[in-house]
Amino acid sequence: MKHPFVVGDFYSRKDIYKIVNVPIHKQKGAWNTGYTIYDDSAFIFANLGVPGTTGHDYANLLVGNILHWYSKTTDTIHVPRLKRIMSGEIEVYIFTRTDSKNVNFIFQGLGTLVDYDDIKPAYVAWELHKDITPIPFSNSNAKVKERIKFLEGTKTTSITTRYERNPKARKECLDHYGYDCQVCDFNFLNFYGDIGKDYIHVHHLVEISTIGDTYEIDPIKDLRPVCPNCHAILHKRKPAFSINELKTMLTRK
Repeated sequence: MKHPFVVGDFYSRKDIYKIVNVPIHKQKGAWNTGYTIYDDSAFIFANLGVPGTTGHDYANLLVGNILHWYSKTTDTIHVPRLKRIMSGEIEVYIFTRTDSKNVNFIFQGLGTLVDYDDIKPAYVAWELHKDITPIPFSNSNAKVKERIKFLEGTKTTSITTRYERNPKARKECLDHYGYDCQVCDFNFLNFYGDIGKDYIHVHHLVEISTIGDTYEIDPIKDLRPVCPNCHAILHKRKPAFSINELKTMLTRK
């Protein structure tokens, strides 16, 4: 680990400036927007269960050693800064807090990309590690390498492991199922009006970790639209809950 942070310890942004040796003229600014890159390292500051200081309330969720994280509302996975953070080429330091009025964040560890969704705001799942030297790109992360190639513009004619999150697969899924959550029936357009048009997550019935290198995604068979809340709850268990299991829980309520 390039910078001497301790997992579980609390740090304010001022503490981080000192540890990383950030000069005064480079402090604040991007550091206060939720994520930034400095000295070939990325820093993510995530609020959990509470709105940020700007009033935005993201569905960030920490489940075990996986952080389900959302970018700024204006960003997608194709924004250069976020592409760089997701590239696997630099260390990603992840800090969280549950009180936006508290200046201190808990250092959760270094993050490696394990999943993402091409939506706005961008959704990224980070696996948290106490130390990574170097950042691994083998075995379990082999498929992530292929997915990153897509981020950089690699084209192929088939929908394979690297393409399960691309717009074509997402569109085919939503053209078939529509934009109602398949668990709770919530529809963002009906509830929020035009601002919620075309917004929904797409959930994998087959978890990424179980997909083989030659697996081809069937958008109708393998994907389902779900709202962010249900998506997060589906993944609170390993293996994930099924759509029917979660629907049964709601029915009992």
